[in-house]
Amino acid sequence: MNKDKVLITGSAGLIGGEAVDFFCKKGYDVIGLDNDMRSSFFGDDASTKWNRNRLEKKHKNFNNHNVDIRDKRLVHKLFKMYGDDIKLIIHAAAQPSHDWAANAPFTDFEVNALGTLNMLEHYRQYSPDAVFIFTSTNKVYGDTPNKLRLLEQDKRWEISPKHKFRNGIDESMSIDNSKHSLFGASKLAADVLVQEYGKYFNLKTAVFRGGCLTGPTHSGTELHGFLAYLIKCIKLGIKYNIYGYKGKQVRDNIHSYDLVNAFYHVFLKPRIGEVYNIGGSRHSSISMLEAIEKIEKLTGKKAVTEYVDKARDGDHIWYISDVSKFKKHYPDWEYKYDIDMILKEMCK
Repeated sequence: MNKDKVLITGSAGLIGGEAVDFFCKKGYDVIGLDNDMRSSFFGDDASTKWNRNRLEKKHKNFNNHNVDIRDKRLVHKLFKMYGDDIKLIIHAAAQPSHDWAANAPFTDFEVNALGTLNMLEHYRQYSPDAVFIFTSTNKVYGDTPNKLRLLEQDKRWEISPKHKFRNGIDESMSIDNSKHSLFGASKLAADVLVQEYGKYFNLKTAVFRGGCLTGPTHSGTELHGFLAYLIKCIKLGIKYNIYGYKGKQVRDNIHSYDLVNAFYHVFLKPRIGEVYNIGGSRHSSISMLEAIEKIEKLTGKKAVTEYVDKARDGDHIWYISDVSKFKKHYPDWEYKYDIDMILKEMCK
């Protein structure tokens, strides 16, 4: 058994749990930090306890700690305990909903921004040779993507074929002069902190600005987890509300395995303070209407939907990630899943 340790926050969530599976299978001792705040955010249906229990039974080399990332005393205790044995930190814990953040801005900022600062400073003091990977969000660009010139098609919005972002939005998009939502602002604060700890202190940090992250272990809820919640509604006959844009809004979806595998490539060849847009890109993009149609076919059940003629504040009309920068830096990384494979697995 490899004595090197991987520290994962949000270790029972979608990305954290996938990372636990991934690195435990590779023989690392995995230290998890997860206190199931998702159930506090979104209710019992969104609890991740089931996934934590699954992972603890499956992997003897996984040790989860019921620790809040905002708790300086407990985070300090863990870093002091493991120190230089920690070779990789995957920081996936977060408050992930821009709707929820508007009703609890202090909690949102404390978890997303101050919690990240707490992790970074203890990383710098006790495990500075490790690699620090942060799961950011495309919401750091605010609603700037909505200023793109879009074309309305039968079931989706599309960008002009001649636009420079035709293949997806890259890291050159501005983060300024847009409506981010309070969630987007708190994640942007954390995003910049992770970059700065890399560039200012010469630490091996990486930021992944994700599109829609998804997979079969997602505890989907109305406020967070588009595909997981949609599938749940269709299978159980629950009414699904479509908010604005005629249901033609487009997202690229990346499977949690493909994202964690990208983390692994960074871990093997780390850089200093890098930022990457990451998502399913064009080959794994889908609109709301297209997703409903595909899930209906896969489940044999008709969706119960209601259209609300008002989009969520700051919600994107069209967002596809350009992953070419990451592919240039890590050419051996490849997708395992496309949108059809993702939907089949999740419905199953």
